Amino acid sequence: MYFTDEPEHIAMLRENLRRFCRDKAPAEKRREWRATQRFPREVFAELAALGVCGLTVPEEHGGLGQDWVAATAVIEELGRAGTFLFGPYIQCAFYGGGNISESGSEEQKAELLPAIARGELFFAYGLSEPDVGGDLASVSTRARLEDGGDTVVIDGVKRWCTGADWADYIFCLANSDPEGERYRNLTMVLVPADAAGITRQPLTHQNLLYTHSYDVYFEDVRVPASCILGGAGAWNDGWRKLAGRSLDVEKVEVAAMAFGLAQAAVEEAWDYAGERRQFGRPISGHQAIRHELVQARTRLQACRHMLYHAAWLVDRGRPATVETSMAKLFVCDVAMEIGLACQRVMGAYGLSEEFDMAQTVRDLVGMPIVGGSSHMQLNNIANRLGLPS
Repeated sequence: MYFTDEPEHIAMLRENLRRFCRDKAPAEKRREWRATQRFPREVFAELAALGVCGLTVPEEHGGLGQDWVAATAVIEELGRAGTFLFGPYIQCAFYGGGNISESGSEEQKAELLPAIARGELFFAYGLSEPDVGGDLASVSTRARLEDGGDTVVIDGVKRWCTGADWADYIFCLANSDPEGERYRNLTMVLVPADAAGITRQPLTHQNLLYTHSYDVYFEDVRVPASCILGGAGAWNDGWRKLAGRSLDVEKVEVAAMAFGLAQAAVEEAWDYAGERRQFGRPISGHQAIRHELVQARTRLQACRHMLYHAAWLVDRGRPATVETSMAKLFVCDVAMEIGLACQRVMGAYGLSEEFDMAQTVRDLVGMPIVGGSSHMQLNNIANRLGLPS
């Protein structure tokens, strides 16, 4: 494990990404992107040219070989420049590369993974519904087979489909056997986002402003059975696709988002405290500010250990359900506290849109919610550790 020195290739990756973010995502650009709630496609194309999208794709399918520690570092480094680059990176490399590599059929892998490794395909999640949040096994969107099993027909509504207006595919979790046993009656379908019968309604939110989220309506959407994630033989096997190793990867991914944003908050508050003068000296000279900032740095270091321990376990293919839930719980909750502390350091300027802090805090407040709430993680950990109920 990487308690001291990271492998050289990750250290080089960090250096390249820091230089890239400094040159391509400066503060003035981030303000422009925030105002339009759009990520810069041309900048992402330059990022993809560095090869980072290949870190979740096996070499035989055009990637660099799966390296979940390195991919986690990518999210962290991009997060120090806000959400505008790590958002599309996740929707390509993690949603796409991770899920297709883990659960796709051989045909899906051959068709999609090379383009994912090049950063050319994006994916949205169609999991939640207006009446279904954490209890995904209760989804009411229906999928049925027609034409002798050759066609999947989908009807229903999905909520919080982030980037559904620019993604190439939507992972749609559907009830495929209404009379079947719970958890054995679900199918994941990889639906082209431009399929006939799909309409969208935008949703408003104040966090993750790299894009919009949508309600997505599926009305008699018809796709070939080859779009079932894992192929036609994976009908009614959607829960295993959702709750397997891919779920551990998602928890690490969300924790990495929170960690990168928390670093951004600490760095901005640290610099501000050294430059802002009150009562004849920098405010970093006042004990209350010094203690706030050092506490934030200490918590940040604890988050780093939790995050990369979980990423290391996932990378080695070891059982990691408890550790990834703990990392998601701890890092997201503590990162939010770090952000609020840093905002206090900056006082009124921490609320000003002339700085990144206000948006960073809004993003951090959402992290304990997205990707499985903190209360869900607590329940998962208690159950996995055998705590009697």
